[in-house]
Amino acid sequence: MTAATTAIWHDVECGSYEADLGLWEELAERRGGPVLELGCGTGRVSLHLARRGHRVIGLDQDHELIFELAERAGDLPVQPLCANALDFELDEQVPLALAPMQFLQLMRTPESRLRCLRHIASSLEPGGLLAAAILGSPPSVPPDALPPLPDVREVDGWVYSSQPIVFGGLIGGRLILRRLRQTVAPDGALTEEKNEIRLLLIEADELEAEAEEAGFSPAGRRVIPETEAHVGSTVVLLEKGS
Repeated sequence: MTAATTAIWHDVECGSYEADLGLWEELAERRGGPVLELGCGTGRVSLHLARRGHRVIGLDQDHELIFELAERAGDLPVQPLCANALDFELDEQVPLALAPMQFLQLMRTPESRLRCLRHIASSLEPGGLLAAAILGSPPSVPPDALPPLPDVREVDGWVYSSQPIVFGGLIGGRLILRRLRQTVAPDGALTEEKNEIRLLLIEADELEAEAEEAGFSPAGRRVIPETEAHVGSTVVLLEKGS
């Protein structure tokens, strides 16, 4: 099988999403850099901002994804950082931190999320801004709705297909997002596996109240509309105290 499987699936399932890029670019223009992106993956957001002249620190705990980011960045102003969002340190404080695609909801517990918020606050300059995309209420899916079309990408003769099931149920306050991943080899052999992501649900006002414990104040909200392939989200803006 083609190497870098984790990076390939990240590209297949996240790489084509563009609905939020305009907002991150707007915030980077207003706040300046360097910009810290949490859960940067292979660089969907980090590379977009770097190509527009912004210096970016891309943080992810997956070594393979960070390696891919470094390879793709080349001479762009991107600093890949392999670290856990619950326990990281930067060489400098930054004016802007981004948490795209429900990153904060991947935390396993509210306590982990608060710990993450505190580390983000310590990485920000006084008056710095955190912009965090969240999915509040579960999406409403009609019982007769057809599943979205699969995300597909071909790499070196291998075809990777990921079929999302947008709403897989709720368990203990977590939204279950399931995908069927299928790989077709150059000789036609098909393999498949199931993938599951759990998002710990939190409403915007709850996140704002929680973030105050980490030293933030609410600084507004923005909406990223849904697309044919992706649900919409709310971006909660949080400002660190001076």
